[in-house]
Amino acid sequence: MSNPDRDEALPFSKMGLLLALGWGLTNIAYAIYDLPLKFVLKDELHLDAQQISKFFALGVFSNYVKPLAGILTDSVPLFGTRRRWYLILSLFFCGIGWLILGSVPRNYTTMLAVFATTYTMVMIISTTFGGVMVETAQRFAAAGRLTAQRIGMFRLGALAGGPLGGFLAKFPLLLTLSLSATLHFTLIPIVWFWLKEPQKATLNKDLWREAGQQLKGLVQSKVVLAAAGMIFLIAASPGFGTPLFFFQTNTLGLSKQFLGSLTLIGAAFGLLTATAYHKFCQKGSMRTLLIASIVIHALGTLFYLFYKTPGAAIAITALEGMTQTLAILPVYDLAARGTPKGSEALGYSIMMSVWNLTNSLSDWIGSTLFTKYSFDFSHLVWLNASTTALVLLVIPFLPKALMAKTDGNGLACDSF
Repeated sequence: MSNPDRDEALPFSKMGLLLALGWGLTNIAYAIYDLPLKFVLKDELHLDAQQISKFFALGVFSNYVKPLAGILTDSVPLFGTRRRWYLILSLFFCGIGWLILGSVPRNYTTMLAVFATTYTMVMIISTTFGGVMVETAQRFAAAGRLTAQRIGMFRLGALAGGPLGGFLAKFPLLLTLSLSATLHFTLIPIVWFWLKEPQKATLNKDLWREAGQQLKGLVQSKVVLAAAGMIFLIAASPGFGTPLFFFQTNTLGLSKQFLGSLTLIGAAFGLLTATAYHKFCQKGSMRTLLIASIVIHALGTLFYLFYKTPGAAIAITALEGMTQTLAILPVYDLAARGTPKGSEALGYSIMMSVWNLTNSLSDWIGSTLFTKYSFDFSHLVWLNASTTALVLLVIPFLPKALMAKTDGNGLACDSF
């Protein structure tokens, strides 16, 4: 889909369906393996919260260099196409990687090496789909709607995969990862038949010079810099994702199946929120969306202070599903609207790299405070909520024209 005006370009409805299937099936696969892999690391390898957080921070290292994949899929064609063959090959090798991870000996180094290699394919899949999404969003002035769909499919993936992952955590890891592999293999024929590209793309011999120019354009974009700053502040506070897992299992004694059910609850309310955003982004201005989402998310995080019983866990998880979705939707929307044309995958991948790197460091810092320095869980909640509120300081620096626009009525990104 290198040229949105070509004859082979699919209409918006079909492109939306292709992206929905891509985001949906891959995120079901990721939701399925999350709990089983964490329990293997905790119960079989006997890792603490800091060590598990470090495993995932190192294992997803490729997420921190997503812009390199963005440059490749924007500028280096595979078999004459920019997106199609990147997706087909990475989906295949990702599926193979999950099968290998489920079969290797249970030791830290081996599992980390295989997980990191497999996750590199995950990163390429995500980056390539991101490039397709941004091209489609800019062609149809639908950044808000496609961003809502993307996050909605993430939540739908957790909705389907979370409870299944909690159930599969009682069985050998290979069973879980075989299902994750199957979902990736299933996407291959879908991409083959739906994402048609004329095999005319040629190698850009001035790749790095063009990449430098693209990076210069991105750095000079007030929208991109502001979006990156907001993503950093949202994710930068000491996180409590892994400490929460230990708090749930060791302190509250919640079962694997119950944790899977919590994932379902959070995903369901997140999906409802994304659906509402899909409608509201066409009516409310970007400024209204950003301010409301940040305030609601910061206040919602404080409810984790009452995370004391299974009943409270259900209610707070539902609330978090809404507030977390609200926090990230407008920022991703902003990133999609503000990415300069010609740098779709690169610009979007930079936003995601900032999010992924900061989020991993955040969880590792929070886990370190929790494990090594005996920080109380409630302290991490206060730190997280207060840092999230700082995002409001970035909003006045965004271009006023862009902030006043609604989805479907956007300005060209190169206007800023």
